[in-house]
Amino acid sequence: MPTIRRAFPAVLVLAAATLLLGQDAKPPQPAISVASAPAVVVETFPKAGSTGVDPATTEIRVTFSKDMADGTWSWSTWGNDTFPKTTGKPHYAEDGRTCVLPVELKPGKTYATWLNSGRFRNFKDTEGKPSVPYLLVFETAAE
Repeated sequence: MPTIRRAFPAVLVLAAATLLLGQDAKPPQPAISVASAPAVVVETFPKAGSTGVDPATTEIRVTFSKDMADGTWSWSTWGNDTFPKTTGKPHYAEDGRTCVLPVELKPGKTYATWLNSGRFRNFKDTEGKPSVPYLLVFETAAE
């Protein structure tokens, strides 16, 4: 029994040292750069969080931090009653970074759409990497 008592503090010291030295920590991450980071939304029209948006607005525009692969997008619904009625297919503007969604908006309504989400990740840069999910929410002006 004395051997166990003497060994017990050594086991505690070893366990504490393991935790302090980060044996359970994640492995080091590679250095991040603009080139290696995923694309992010840098601008939207209407501006996210805006109120009083003109209901005559005919398109939603989302600009990313990188050139995006043509034909890749995931305009996902927050809910059935918050997604705008579309009047055409999404497309990228000539800059290759701005995705345009033709829409018909109604007055006095809140709109919300995910640009990528946990389930839908088709907004992709030209290297095929999905962009970071972004929730766009805005409200139109009442009549």
